[in-house]
Amino acid sequence: MKILYGTTNKAKLQAMRTALESFDIELIGLGDIHSELPSINENGRTPLENAEIKARAYYEAFQIPVFSCDSGLYFDELQEDDQPGLHVRRINGKELTDDEMREHYAALAAKHGGRITGRYRNAIYFILDEEHHYSSMDMSIATEPFILVTEPHPKRVEGFPLDSLSVDIATGKYYYDLDVKDVSTSVDDGVRTFFGAIESIVELRR
Repeated sequence: MKILYGTTNKAKLQAMRTALESFDIELIGLGDIHSELPSINENGRTPLENAEIKARAYYEAFQIPVFSCDSGLYFDELQEDDQPGLHVRRINGKELTDDEMREHYAALAAKHGGRITGRYRNAIYFILDEEHHYSSMDMSIATEPFILVTEPHPKRVEGFPLDSLSVDIATGKYYYDLDVKDVSTSVDDGVRTFFGAIESIVELRR
């Protein structure tokens, strides 16, 4: 079965292909669609709402099975109204630079004793056809938890400012000081579980 993954990111598409290789799915991305892409206003309040908005727009435009994903940043120590959620970089209406993000989240960690526990909550919304929609924002498709600290690692990678503040819970080391670490395994398992749960509806398994 051909299924559209609503992304133009080639790396994300390949990662998802790898995660779903045990299913009878020909996974394509938006770059494989030789038509104008719809304009989408991602105005949802949660990752799941945004994933649904995107999936519905792509299904309406292309009329093939499609799923979309979105994510948000959530901290164990914060109340719901204080969570960054979808707006990791936008604080009080302002789009932060990389340096401003490091300063903001380091200050947030300082307010909580110098460290704060976060994870990225992922959401997926799959439209098989008009009658069959499936969605999840289950913890099984969230990233593993990590610690943000006040003192940034000296390494900087443009566009990924929080990586400099991120510490691995198991080792207490900065992620930048670890050997290559595969943090995608648990998310992949969750995605496979999601699609496995709808096997009774459509033959996806090889």
